[in-house]
Amino acid sequence: MIFILLPIVGLIISNAYEKHMVASLKNELSAYSYSILAIIEVENNLLIMPDQLLETQFNVSQSGLYAVLTSSSTTIQNNTAEKPSTKSIKLWSSQSLLAPWQTTSFQQPLLGANAFYQAEIDDQAHYVYSLSVSYGNEEQPFPMTLHIIKQQKDLTQMMAEFHRQLMLGLAGLMLILLMIQYLWSIWTLKPLKNLKTELSDVEQGKSERLTGTYPTELNQVTEQLNLLLSAEQKQRQRYRNALSDLAHSLKTPLAVMQTQKELSVLTQEQLSIINVIIEHQLRKAQSAGQSSWYLGTAVEPIANKLINSLTKIYRDKSLKFTVNIQHECNFKGDESDLLEILGNLLDNACKAAIKEVQLEIKLSVNSMTIIIQDDGVGIAPAVREDILQRGTRADTYQHGHGIGLAIVRDLVKSYQGSMHIGSSEQLKGAKFTLNFPL
Repeated sequence: MIFILLPIVGLIISNAYEKHMVASLKNELSAYSYSILAIIEVENNLLIMPDQLLETQFNVSQSGLYAVLTSSSTTIQNNTAEKPSTKSIKLWSSQSLLAPWQTTSFQQPLLGANAFYQAEIDDQAHYVYSLSVSYGNEEQPFPMTLHIIKQQKDLTQMMAEFHRQLMLGLAGLMLILLMIQYLWSIWTLKPLKNLKTELSDVEQGKSERLTGTYPTELNQVTEQLNLLLSAEQKQRQRYRNALSDLAHSLKTPLAVMQTQKELSVLTQEQLSIINVIIEHQLRKAQSAGQSSWYLGTAVEPIANKLINSLTKIYRDKSLKFTVNIQHECNFKGDESDLLEILGNLLDNACKAAIKEVQLEIKLSVNSMTIIIQDDGVGIAPAVREDILQRGTRADTYQHGHGIGLAIVRDLVKSYQGSMHIGSSEQLKGAKFTLNFPL
């Protein structure tokens, strides 16, 4: 609105000022004309004018203000069918006018009338005020026209200076208004910026609720968000507690049954399978998944903790761990889920590896990528597809990639992520690539 309205206001002011200046000039030239008419004398049809005029500009050569007296005469052509032509005759001019001018540029208004117009004289623009009067009596009239001429250059320079000052003033005003609007927007939008910062902190797990003070327009939003966060946390905690209780209640009878000596080998195997399935399903159900949109977990500390633990566990293999984690990587989910994903994949990589395991975690614009590679024998292409299919038995995986992959697969899907299994070009073993949207 500033860029549209201020130029329009400037144009209106400029046009109004120009009209005012032209009207003032007309009044000025009209006043000059009456001052000259007051000193004109006519005797015996002869024009008598003083040598000097009261206005000094009429007495200074090429001052830009001139006065000319003309009379008109009618000439009849030989062919009477043609209209008579009117010829203007110069009677007198002020001392400021040295060069002879052709009077054809001047208008001849009717007796007692005046005209204000622009005329090109010697290739220069001039304003002219012409007034027709008559001296003498009815028997011997002496009509004449007084022309007051002023150069347009002075008015043009004045208007140009006014336009320059106006543009500078409007530009300064525009900058001031823009600065005021900018500061005003910063002040008025500060609560929204604070809300964005608090939401980011909640999302990254740095805070559990919104604690800032907000204006009336945002109070209801922040209160409802806090209620939603609190309800979700309590519901998730109750859900996990219930699942934990269920797990303990199921495992105890199973443990008792497995201690019975009279059970057959087949029954013992089936009980072990039931125990594994219960553990797998409970872990999958306890994952936070998308419900934990507000959680954020720093990846680097968890990864380093796992690497240190695996180094001790697989000390006999003397594995080399290459870790490359981009700073400020945050997993948008529960810490236990991230620990489960990285723990299973790294543990399987250590089991399959011969000498080296690599972990790389990096961020892009819209996703976080986790890449885990080992120098083992890898996973056959036919088995890769089976691993990614839902319901595949864990004991069909080879070379250490066991039930942990089923847990990882389900956890990744719960966060709307993707998992790709391939071959490592560098280490020639298995390569797991996980992508999580941010």
